Amino acid sequence: MRPPFLSSDTRFAARIAAFYAALFVLSGIVLPFFPVWLQAKGVDAALIGITLAAPQIMRVLAIPLVTRHADRKDALRGTLVMLSLMGLAGYVAVSMAEGGLIIFIAYALTALATTPIMPVLETYALRSLGTRGRAYGAVRLWGSVAFIVGVFATGFVADIVAPRDLIWLIVAASAVALVTAVNLRPLPPHEPGVIAAAQPKRLLRDRAFLIVAASAALTQSSHAVYYGFSSLEWRHAGLDGTAIAALWSVGVIAEIILFVVAARLPAFLTPSMMLVLGGAGGALRWAAMAFDPPVYVLPALQMLHAFSFGMTYLGALFFTSRHAPPGQAATAQGYLAIIIGLAMAAAMGVSGWLYGLFGAKAYAAMALAAVVGCAYGAVADRAARRVAGNTL
Repeated sequence: MRPPFLSSDTRFAARIAAFYAALFVLSGIVLPFFPVWLQAKGVDAALIGITLAAPQIMRVLAIPLVTRHADRKDALRGTLVMLSLMGLAGYVAVSMAEGGLIIFIAYALTALATTPIMPVLETYALRSLGTRGRAYGAVRLWGSVAFIVGVFATGFVADIVAPRDLIWLIVAASAVALVTAVNLRPLPPHEPGVIAAAQPKRLLRDRAFLIVAASAALTQSSHAVYYGFSSLEWRHAGLDGTAIAALWSVGVIAEIILFVVAARLPAFLTPSMMLVLGGAGGALRWAAMAFDPPVYVLPALQMLHAFSFGMTYLGALFFTSRHAPPGQAATAQGYLAIIIGLAMAAAMGVSGWLYGLFGAKAYAAMALAAVVGCAYGAVADRAARRVAGNTL
């Protein structure tokens, strides 16, 4: 008899965890330090915001096509491999681009491949782990752990190499992501007739789904100033790359703790209640950031990432997974990603303008977005309780 740690289910979960880890190492480089590279290439603050919004715009084009293809062909693993290959090629093109406009175009085209990866991977993970009795959070948390590794490693390197060379870390991380995608195993096909019998559920006309998506979109997009300009703000305040990496890591550690305990959260923390807590945490976090707090307060504020991002992420993910009809899981996750992406694109585009005018006070607008996200979460929670009461 094989030891538990050598079981096929464990090895299968480890392959998924490895792909999450590779993707989040990439994110740990891109999110904090791609703006630094853009600035080193001579791109101004307004164009940095527009460039960072490109993936959110491109996902509107890419995600519906890719997720529907993955559902109809029942080809989640093959889709992930192809997208990873195209993403690597795209970042190589970005590394060779010169001039703000050319960089924007290259990055936007790269986003056509990279933005559908996460909704397809979430569908692959939830479907495969569920059939094996494995907890999603225990696998997904390795992505967050890897994000910290990526942030710290890049923070260390950023203190040694020229900012213009940071792009090569992104290219290398993309290559690793491709290798781990290839290492995934195909899933057993759906039962005969599941996909053919699945009638497309009109989620974009489903009131419950739209309310949840609006809540998640507003709270997630409230991170725009943080994603785009926190590293620049902290550099201007005199923090080095390692200190910036440490601050980003504190937030992700809080997120990891949430994912570890996700399977054991109390019953009252329904997906809609998670959205309420996520919006409330975001409102508190960004309101405090708008007052340009001293450095010693930043770690405590970063811990609110477990709420502003973590609770919001899990609430929307779990709701959509349960709400999707058979054979439409990737499509449903794709719709959610598009709605969040549109909100994030608008927020990222505006964030450069706000930050250029108001500096850290731009966080006040992010706090307002989170407040509205919390309110939508409360509406969703009240509706869910009413439905539950009617079924008793």
